[in-house]
Order: sequence, then structure tokens, then C-alpha cells
Amino acid sequence: MKKSYYLFNPGRLSRKDNTLCFVPVDEQGQEGQPRYIPVEGVDNLYCFGSLDANSAMYNFLGKNHVSVHFFDYYEHYTGSFMAKDYLLAGKMQVEQTRYYLSDKKRMVVARTFVEGAAFNMSKNLKYYQGRGKDVAKSLGQIENYSSLIAEAGNIAELMGIEGNIRQAYYGAFGEIITDFDMGTRSKQPPQNEVNALISFGNMMCYTVCLDQIYHTQLNPTVSFLHEPGARRYSLALDLSEIFKPLLVDRTIFTVLNKKQIQAKDFRQDINQCVLKEGGKKIFVQAFEERLKETFKHRSLGRNVSYKHLVKLECYKLQKHLLGIEVYKPFKMMW
Repeated sequence: MKKSYYLFNPGRLSRKDNTLCFVPVDEQGQEGQPRYIPVEGVDNLYCFGSLDANSAMYNFLGKNHVSVHFFDYYEHYTGSFMAKDYLLAGKMQVEQTRYYLSDKKRMVVARTFVEGAAFNMSKNLKYYQGRGKDVAKSLGQIENYSSLIAEAGNIAELMGIEGNIRQAYYGAFGEIITDFDMGTRSKQPPQNEVNALISFGNMMCYTVCLDQIYHTQLNPTVSFLHEPGARRYSLALDLSEIFKPLLVDRTIFTVLNKKQIQAKDFRQDINQCVLKEGGKKIFVQAFEERLKETFKHRSLGRNVSYKHLVKLECYKLQKHLLGIEVYKPFKMMW
């Protein structure tokens, strides 16, 4: 089974036959122990340090359908190398674009993303409410804002409602998380430990959604809730709204409340808080474990992983755009 590999250190990437060789390099230019990875077992590479690789290497990765995702020093996602779009289909492209160009059709799809996200955020809070956490105020606010989704007349109004729902949701984090205070949501840059984890986790969720979109006929640059923009895969932003509560936030609650990540795993730079390398490794491991978790899918009647669930969501969206089946967002039942 293919899996993702994470390169936390700067280094050089080369190949020998069908094996990748990553050699870490420290600040003094000293080489570390080489790491050998058979390419047939690689799904994605996540690079958190500078990567030295030539065009021949990227040609090799492209032919083997290996994507490479890049993050800068402050954990910001900066871009991806994706192999050629070998699954793109003309009919799907036309229908996806038609839905985007029709204000009415676009709003229908955009509303479902917000509805799914709001439901899953509420489900998280109800889970912790059942364990004695006082989150009733946030739940009430989310319910009130959610009642406005159907009345939204345009994308800007809908995005405003989504922002209010998420703000109410984050307001309950202080009750759920022990030992850390979230305060208000701060993104660019994150001001404290919880905000740093949210930003880092959201970027990981975004790349997972992008990777699964890429393995379908959908075009990742044509979106419905978020505006398509230059040099960004905005459909991944749309889908990640649904999955952030169950993939990112549940992971954050786990690693903090079980003290797997502690204050020593963060670094306070000028006007921002970032995860140290050890903290990144802990979070990534927990996030990967979450993606591999399986559950009994109600419709399919069999166990599926959370990672595969994202691809299933893409297939559902495809069917909606092709007029086969009305799209309904995934909603947690636990």
C-alpha cells in the first residue's frame, strides 16, 4: 500500500533505479544518514525543509504519480508538484465549469459545504458536551447561524455565515482543551500554540483533499464556496471545510489533552508561534493515524478509512455535477 512520507530536514533527493534516496543536510552542509524509499510505495512527499532535486527527479516522480507538497519555515503551505492530470475528462470539466458559472447552481453546492461543516462542528461539541464540557453557548450560536444558510442570497453572504459559525465553534475550544488557551483565532501569523496547531492541521487537511481530488475527474481549480484564484486549488478549500472538524480538530484535542504535544514543542518567534520539528512529527503521526482509522460506512455497508472517505466525497460531488445524484455532504454520526 502506498503511503505519505514526511521530510522535515533540508536535503537532497536522488534516485537509483526505482528507489528514492533522501540525504539530509545540516546548516553546516554536513550530510546525514541516507534514507532509501522504494518509489512504488510512495503516495505523497511532504517537504518542510528545502529540497534539492533536479528536473530528471521530478520527471521520475511525475511518471510514478507521486505528488510533492512544500511548506516554508513557518509551516505555511507554499505549493505542490502534481503529476499530469491523467484522470481529467472533458465532460466533467464542462459540467463543473457550468455549475460555477450559474449563480443558482453554484449556491446550491456552496450551501451544502457550509451545512456539512456546521453539522460536523456541532457534532464535535456535542461529543464533548456528553463528557461534561460546557459548550452549550457555542452550540446555540452555531444553531442560530446555521438557520441562516438557506436564506443566503450570494456567496459573500454565505461565507460571512460560515465565518460566524466557525468563530462560535472556536469559542468552545477553551472548554475542551486543557493546559492551553486559544484566545481568538489568529491565522497569519498564529499567535499561540492552539492557533499554530489549527493552521498546521488545516494545511495538512487541505493537501489531503487536494490529493484525493487529483485521483478523480474533478478539476481542483474550479470551486464553489471559495472563489477560484490564481495559483491555488480552491476546490480543496471547499472540501476541507467538511473534513477539518473530524480530521484536524479531533487530532488537536487528542494530542493536547493526552499531553502528546506540550508547551516545549512550540517556538515563539517574532509575532508568531510555530511548532518545533519534534511537535510537527508528533502531530503528523497522529494525523496519519486518524486518516488510517476505519469505520462502518452507512451507505456502502463496509469499513472505509477517513482518507478514502475524502475520495468518496469527491465521487459524490462528481455525480451531482453530472446530474446523476444530488450531493449530500458527509455528516458525522458519532
